[in-house]
Amino acid sequence: MRISRNILLKIISCAVVGVISHSAANAQSFKVEGDKPNFEDISSPDLGESKSGFKPKEWLEIEAKLKVDMSPAPKSKTADRVLVKWYVAVENPDKQGTYLLLTKDVTHVNIPLGEDVFSSVYLSPSSVRRITGGDRAGKSMVYMVGYEVLVNGVKVADKSSKGDPGWWNTSSSKISRSEAVPLLDKSESAFAHMWWDRYAEISKEKF
Repeated sequence: MRISRNILLKIISCAVVGVISHSAANAQSFKVEGDKPNFEDISSPDLGESKSGFKPKEWLEIEAKLKVDMSPAPKSKTADRVLVKWYVAVENPDKQGTYLLLTKDVTHVNIPLGEDVFSSVYLSPSSVRRITGGDRAGKSMVYMVGYEVLVNGVKVADKSSKGDPGWWNTSSSKISRSEAVPLLDKSESAFAHMWWDRYAEISKEKF
């Protein structure tokens, strides 16, 4: 079938516009400033409706402060999506001197530009108990924490609580990846509806 000259020109024109639009999108540059991650024991929230005899247990909260900027900045003054990849090395309860590497990908959406926002992950009281054998002192089981920030699949920032970032990609006889206990994002934790404006919004869609 022969395509007319006018139709062919329209097809070529649309293809060129698509390439230009894609190039323009890629021309946007991202800058992310990130602090070293912190981790703290934090009690389950008391909402004033506690059951009789209930005693809050401790979660392990791990978080980092981020500031995202784009150039040129869109009119919305927000970034559509930012992926934070978390790496948490904790004591291996089954073999002293070794560590389990727990991982979690958290996709944040509608991130305000130029403002401090936080990304976080959590270990539940049952996970803390499984690793430590007790209901408290989750913080003491942490060996190292690190994270990477990716935008459109490109790493734009990384930090570690100690040592150089990237230790999670190196092979070590002391650290092994594990899914024995899950890292949870804030929306999966007991703190899902607390301190809402402090944290970047979380998407359940895959990045």
